[in-house]
Amino acid sequence: MRVGVRLGVDVGKVRIGLARSDPYGMLATPVMTVPRGDGDVRIILEHAAELDAIEVIVGLPLALSGTETASTQDARAFANRIASATPLPVRMVDERLSTVSAQRAMQASGRNTKRSRPVIDQVAAVIILQHALDVERSGGNPPGAVVEPDEGQ
Repeated sequence: MRVGVRLGVDVGKVRIGLARSDPYGMLATPVMTVPRGDGDVRIILEHAAELDAIEVIVGLPLALSGTETASTQDARAFANRIASATPLPVRMVDERLSTVSAQRAMQASGRNTKRSRPVIDQVAAVIILQHALDVERSGGNPPGAVVEPDEGQ
């Protein structure tokens, strides 16, 4: 397992959930929710720099069948924006059902999911990042696929 903090990102149409790992890659914890729009990538990269992150993990929302959707393309484009703005590796990992799992966790804890939407985004980012950490710990290889930034971005 590589040593270093990772920053997890759950890309939504309105909000972006952020999570971080501890330096040893054992546990993911929520950081914040970033509004989607002007300055979103800058805020994410400021957090990555503040945490001295070694990489950014972005969730890849595939359909249950494994096919791509409009959300998949949006997440890929967003990950590319991040990759084009930083020398840090940006990886995409399968995040099927992360938001559903986050909503269920919030309901199980007695929280109203409608009022907790910003927190749900953070919990989804935690689920994405924890999955990536677990995959690396069990397999010994970094998770997902590295995003190669588009030329001219």
